Amino acid sequence: MQKAALILEGGAKRGVFTSGVLDYLMEQEYYIPHVIGVSAGSCNAVDYVSRQPGRTKACMIRSGEDGKIINFHNFFQTKSLLDMDLIFERDPKELHPFDFDTYFASDMTCEIVVTNCESGQAEYYSEKEDGDRLMQLCRASSSMPLVTPMVEIDGVPYLDGGIADSIPLIHSMRSGYRKNVLILTRSKGYRKTISKRDILMYQTVFKDYPNLARALCRRARQYNEVMELVERWEEEGRIFVIRPQGKTVSRLESKPEVLEDFYQHGIEQMKEHFGAMQDFLEK
Repeated sequence: MQKAALILEGGAKRGVFTSGVLDYLMEQEYYIPHVIGVSAGSCNAVDYVSRQPGRTKACMIRSGEDGKIINFHNFFQTKSLLDMDLIFERDPKELHPFDFDTYFASDMTCEIVVTNCESGQAEYYSEKEDGDRLMQLCRASSSMPLVTPMVEIDGVPYLDGGIADSIPLIHSMRSGYRKNVLILTRSKGYRKTISKRDILMYQTVFKDYPNLARALCRRARQYNEVMELVERWEEEGRIFVIRPQGKTVSRLESKPEVLEDFYQHGIEQMKEHFGAMQDFLEK
């Protein structure tokens, strides 16, 4: 399994499905050696490498004293609909401690996908030494345009990796990984759309970042092109895909019972397909 990769799609709160998938794998002590995480998938990715089942779920399905991820009241002050400080500072250091030692000592490799706001291109980062930088990369990868502000790393502004590369399958293949397992958070057949109003909004809001605006405007087309390949290669047995069956949750879903059901659905899907995935990876 040396040339196998696990690719984790984003989708904000839809990522709780991925949490269920990975928690089942961790319970089986089954670890694919290379992981690529996009947006919320980056949070799932690092928790998989740090071998912390239940952590991503706990961060997404929160108890009352745990703080709220979605915070409308602070939007005008922080320019963020989501409490990113809670997710990427208080959680890993206090509320839901992240096991940096296990992560950094792991033989597994992990790539976090971000979008460079100046170039509009996807960039793929690994970090195995600096915990603050690791969380900053996850924060950048998860920072949705119009919902959260840009994240500066080494003087460069970044946003959600899904803008430029929602499903980094081609990147994985070009990097030499021939066995690819995809964990998607949308049902089969889903395709993105973009309206003229959205295009105008992106061009207006990000007028100082024209390459980012172009990336946002072409995102739907690129996503759909990759999904055509995914579904074809899945049928041909060239890749292995785990995805939700039926209706998915919204990206900003807040009802704990809805998220819990979606999490359990992830466990069930992985349990059902675990044997077939092992066969795919090991044949």
